[in-house]
Amino acid sequence: MENNKVFMFLLISSLTVSTVVECFGAGKANDPLGKIIKAQLASSKSGLAEGYATKSTAEYSPVYMGTQDGLKEADKIDALPGQPEQGVSFDQYSGYVTVDAGHGRALFYYFAESPQNSSTNPLVLWLNGGPGCSSFGNGAMMELGPFRVNSNGETLSLNEYAWITAANVIFLESPAGVGFSYSNTTSDYNLSGDTRTAEDSYTFLVNWLERFPEYKTRDFYLAGESYAGHYVPQLAQLILQNNKITNQTVINLQGIAIGNAWVDFETGVKGMYDFFWTHALISDEINQGIQLNCNFSTPNTVTEKCEDYLDEADDLVEDIFIFDIYAPLCSSSSTTPPYINIINSDMVEELYHDSPLTVLPVIKELMNSGISIWMYSGDTDGRVPVTSTRYSINKLTTSVKTKWYPWYNKEQVGGYAIEYENLTFVTIRGAGHFVPSYQPARGLAFFKSFLEGKLPPSSF
Repeated sequence: MENNKVFMFLLISSLTVSTVVECFGAGKANDPLGKIIKAQLASSKSGLAEGYATKSTAEYSPVYMGTQDGLKEADKIDALPGQPEQGVSFDQYSGYVTVDAGHGRALFYYFAESPQNSSTNPLVLWLNGGPGCSSFGNGAMMELGPFRVNSNGETLSLNEYAWITAANVIFLESPAGVGFSYSNTTSDYNLSGDTRTAEDSYTFLVNWLERFPEYKTRDFYLAGESYAGHYVPQLAQLILQNNKITNQTVINLQGIAIGNAWVDFETGVKGMYDFFWTHALISDEINQGIQLNCNFSTPNTVTEKCEDYLDEADDLVEDIFIFDIYAPLCSSSSTTPPYINIINSDMVEELYHDSPLTVLPVIKELMNSGISIWMYSGDTDGRVPVTSTRYSINKLTTSVKTKWYPWYNKEQVGGYAIEYENLTFVTIRGAGHFVPSYQPARGLAFFKSFLEGKLPPSSF
């Protein structure tokens, strides 16, 4: 199991690195989504603003299919370095799936099966956003995976609220250049963007299902957060499109869930600055300046006077943790377990170009496809706040089926929920941008409701 040994070495290295890197998002240091927003605001001066992610076409391009014989067994993990000696009652795998043999491009995955009912529980693909954030380092090890990295950076502990209690979960490092995913062709990185990410993720899936054929007919869901508000809907769109016109594996997609999701430039930016004001982070004068001078319908309508007010607002929130406005900033003396920062953020920042201003047309298309569409928001996030998501949903112009109500978890209000025609929106009370990290019990309760297709409970 040479591949398994390589993975263990990489994991040990990443755990060591995690003890010395800055915590994700401290101040302005590591905020790839913030950089995308700034770049799109600046695009009015350069004419580089992308348009809209559009509805799918009927065209199909055959994808690369590699031989998968024996690779599942090679990917099996006996034990992760530092994992508990007791209580690990699930199978786990990791490895690479080639998505372009000619260019030598391959995506890295980590897969954990459910401790119980793995043969019947659904299959979920989890994508972190960024662009450029590691689904293994962040999603698997700091959020919803079976383990959490301990504060010593050397050992792991079991996550009581891991999402594998309800599903078998794949954590995918995407696009190439993120985490352990790579290409042997340097020019591939110049093509990093939404289109390539969706295409490669689809190619990964159909090949992975050949490697794990027992999951071919299993109910399948996509989930992710942040900039995965772009990744997940566009991948779902591609899956449904290819399901109709290909003789390859039909992926049994049942639904998507996107959390604190960046889906629309106009509502994202307006909702963010409105959130700053309603949460006492910026002054009345700055808020009034933004309201009177800013039109976020496209970057081309953002004036210099508007930008001056936005800069003033940004300066006022510079020294708070934007991903959870009530949490302390991480520092070298912080006792908060450090994130595993295994991304090439400089490369992603410089080379990720294909980023449309909105994916709302894609979400609208998915709402009419028959699959389940859930959006959720940790309500203390300032980067993609609940206001942004509510404004985005308003632009979808869908009617209410079940009115806004509090839902409960462990005899406390877990958040609020509302059901629309073909879309459900849930807030998670007291959670920041990374919901499973901040409110693990409430995050798991939400996730189970999503998989069951039932609204979160309205009583104790």
